[in-house]
Amino acid sequence: MEEFKTIAIFNYMHEIVILKHLLEQEEIQYFFENEMMSSIAPFYSNALGGIKMKIHPNDFERVQNILDELNNNLKIV
Repeated sequence: MEEFKTIAIFNYMHEIVILKHLLEQEEIQYFFENEMMSSIAPFYSNALGGIKMKIHPNDFERVQNILDELNNNLKIV
């Protein structure tokens, strides 16, 4: 896991739910650093530096496309 790099940082658990599904659908290996602590104590997320999405560098472009598409198509009011 040492070679995995941070590609995005999120503040809240609800921000990663759809993203996890999309990554699993594409069979991309990932993990979220600080995910468990943020689920236990949500207000500690900022103190921990957020929920960091870590991926293998070889998947960078694929994941970046998924993030861009998700940001363009998902409008939360």
